[in-house]
Amino acid sequence: VQLQASGGGLVQAGGSLRLSCTASGRTFSSYAMTWFRQAPGKEREFVAGISWRGDGRSSYAHSAQGRFTISRDNAKNTVYLQMNSLKPEDTAVYYCAASSRYEIAISTSGMDYWGKGTQVTVSS
Repeated sequence: VQLQASGGGLVQAGGSLRLSCTASGRTFSSYAMTWFRQAPGKEREFVAGISWRGDGRSSYAHSAQGRFTISRDNAKNTVYLQMNSLKPEDTAVYYCAASSRYEIAISTSGMDYWGKGTQVTVSS
């Protein structure tokens, strides 16, 4: 599976961005999909994950709860992360990843494939 993330950019605090991650290769619908992020000098952290089941089951980091929404369109082999009410502390490189091992994967060690990141910068 090859993953390509896009949609990052520079936005003012309070603004919104929608990240996309498109997969090619094996069957996208059989993978749990997850967004992580990594800020400078910090470890990569879980943001949001969505089940492979296609029923919308998802999980969010506390920092993302209520502001971010993860969704997937299996017909387009794409997972999205809608980010609203952005804060400067959301500034990071955002990565999408795929897991065949879990219904919803929230750990970096549980992922099988990674995409290159997309930079999100939120100015104050």
